[in-house]
Amino acid sequence: MTSCYGWTGKYARIDATDQSVQVLETPEPLRLDYLGGRGMAGALLRPHTTLAYDHPDMPLLVFTGPLTATVAPTSGRSVIMSRSPLTGAVGDSSVGGKLGTRLKRAGWDGLMITGKAHGLCGIEIDDNTITFVDAKELAGSTTHKVLAHVSKRLGTKATVLSIGPAAESGVRFAGLGVDSHHAAGRVGLGLSFAAKNIKYIAIQGSGKIAVHDLAMIKAAREDIFRLTAASPVLMGEFGFTCAGTGTLYDLMDSRAMMPTDNFQRTRFEHAATLNAHAFAKRYKPRRHGCLGCHILCKKIAEDGRSMPEFETMSHFTALIGSHDQELVVAANDLCNKLGMDTISAASALACHAEVTQTKLTPEAVLSLLRDMASGHGAGQELAQGATEYARSQGRPQAAMAVKGLDLPAYDPRGAYGMALAYSVATRGGCHLRAYPVSHEILRKPVATDRFSFSGKARIIKIAEDVNAVIDSLIACKFVFFAASLEEYARALTGATGMETTAHDLLRAGERIVLNERAINAENGFSAKHDDLPPRFFQESGSGDATLHIPPLDRSAFLSARHNYYQVRGCDSHGI
Repeated sequence: MTSCYGWTGKYARIDATDQSVQVLETPEPLRLDYLGGRGMAGALLRPHTTLAYDHPDMPLLVFTGPLTATVAPTSGRSVIMSRSPLTGAVGDSSVGGKLGTRLKRAGWDGLMITGKAHGLCGIEIDDNTITFVDAKELAGSTTHKVLAHVSKRLGTKATVLSIGPAAESGVRFAGLGVDSHHAAGRVGLGLSFAAKNIKYIAIQGSGKIAVHDLAMIKAAREDIFRLTAASPVLMGEFGFTCAGTGTLYDLMDSRAMMPTDNFQRTRFEHAATLNAHAFAKRYKPRRHGCLGCHILCKKIAEDGRSMPEFETMSHFTALIGSHDQELVVAANDLCNKLGMDTISAASALACHAEVTQTKLTPEAVLSLLRDMASGHGAGQELAQGATEYARSQGRPQAAMAVKGLDLPAYDPRGAYGMALAYSVATRGGCHLRAYPVSHEILRKPVATDRFSFSGKARIIKIAEDVNAVIDSLIACKFVFFAASLEEYARALTGATGMETTAHDLLRAGERIVLNERAINAENGFSAKHDDLPPRFFQESGSGDATLHIPPLDRSAFLSARHNYYQVRGCDSHGI
């Protein structure tokens, strides 16, 4: 095995059918062209991309990046990828906690899992040793029960990635729990685990990561620390460190971008009582963060439950028409334990409420969530996701999704860059592929006109490339409110010894995004799928006397999309 810095130089190919493990070298061209994380996983996924998500040969990938487990700030993340069971498109989820660091310290750049176990099993990794364990006794268990069971056997230093009962019941938006307070929620990858009969992966790692120049990484780290300390978005009085992502709640409402009643309105009359300050006053949360992160955006309530992120706060209040604080925390906790994406779960409920003209009580919401996870009653239909549910009810336009992935907590009628970003994102309705809220609302690094498509095509393209790099190094996107690829290029050079500039990283990001668009094209996706629900072109948002939120102009949107295809290097079909 060739020695290298930054990367471990090897990944494990695990066949769940015969429980065999191959140790494969992480190829140098793959490292140079795709870095790690999302990029490397996408490159390994490409040859298998047209297989069904539950085909035994469809790989399930868990990958780290060259900065994972180093002293580079926010580098404790990992990426899970396969073909999405929910959308059929590229399916990836970046997750924090300790998973990436533990896997890397165990000596692996990543895992590539194929096959299907004959019965429910766990995979346990202790440095170079990978073993299968019978997990039939954990059938139907919540993610927290799995964690308790595995921790009792292996000790609390083992990181546990697990599915809950939702995945075992076939919920299309089933997610994964990581230890007590982290989740890989979007695109249904929990169902990918269930399709291989894998209940959990437990990882213990004791190794060190060899780096080329530790002093260079530390110098880049100090620059990043200084930049983040000066960032009001991150560490200001109302920043993510103090208030969590929920600090965005009343800001989005004041900008008339709060998805309300399934995106039928864009202002919520109860927003002032549901902001981060209101939740903090009631639940008295403490700060918590991923391993190796100084931002500590996550919040844990006094009673030990995870505090909801902004998207969960929005979707379990305004989107479903509820103003019950405890419902938000309880629904977040329940979804995490059952193993369901909170955004898609709430979107299915909001779609159901609109289609049936039903007012959902807190009790009804929690009951329907349990029914989704168990496949009972109305929950069985809702478990297929809002897109399939709306189609089955003869109301396909009631699904607020792009490529089958439910939209998060930013109404695109109030931010035209977000409208374009949602439509062209390779995994569907995702705010994290380009995150134009940074410049359209938070005005970082510079402000852009949120009610104009002018210049947005190139901005979205560059932002997609940057975020593809972030997901491949791997780092946290939040730190890029303050830092840039320049600091992380120096950190990467220090870690790997590979002379790297910000421009080099941007070219890698472009390569990663084009690979994902190619994967989607091979699965039949084209320009007709790079589109928004009709509602946004037909209905106004909820403005006031000083702020009018008109429907999106379709011709301007299509022109911006055409411009995006040009700068992205695609043809008129988006390919």
